[in-house]
Amino acid sequence: MQIDALEKYGVDEIFQEKMTGTRKDRPRLEEMIKYLRQGDMVVVYKLDRISRSTKHLIELTEQFEKLGVDFISIQDNIDTSTAMGRFFFRMMASMAELERDIISERTQAGLKAARTRGKLGGRPKADQAKLEYAYHLYQQKKLTVKEICDKTDVSRTSLYRFIDEQKQITN
Repeated sequence: MQIDALEKYGVDEIFQEKMTGTRKDRPRLEEMIKYLRQGDMVVVYKLDRISRSTKHLIELTEQFEKLGVDFISIQDNIDTSTAMGRFFFRMMASMAELERDIISERTQAGLKAARTRGKLGGRPKADQAKLEYAYHLYQQKKLTVKEICDKTDVSRTSLYRFIDEQKQITN
């Protein structure tokens, strides 16, 4: 959906990050910034797609301004090439951060409530008996790790983690 909107807008080059926007050290973002030249436009689908904090977002737009690059957010109708656009951008950035903070607070409250009811988050733990059996097969050195995992229904990661734990115990 986002890529379709960017292409419809007429974006020439799309820089797509595979990691969360909460991290500041994002290689594709850095690559995009190096790619920018005066007169370019940075177009995003929505403000929260480029940054997760108002401070970082404002730092980015200040950097764009120094480079002579305009910033456009399609969904938020922001275009920093105008004074009104720059003002509206700062207001929307603050609202976007507030919205993320509220969602985060709700999520944390929900997790806390679930923990008080005895629910644990995360992936379910591997069955201990299956792990021990898989480890036994591994020690026999007759099957490959893939064959052991297929036979015992233990993931490769769980098996290797268990092997490492057993090595720690014996050392």
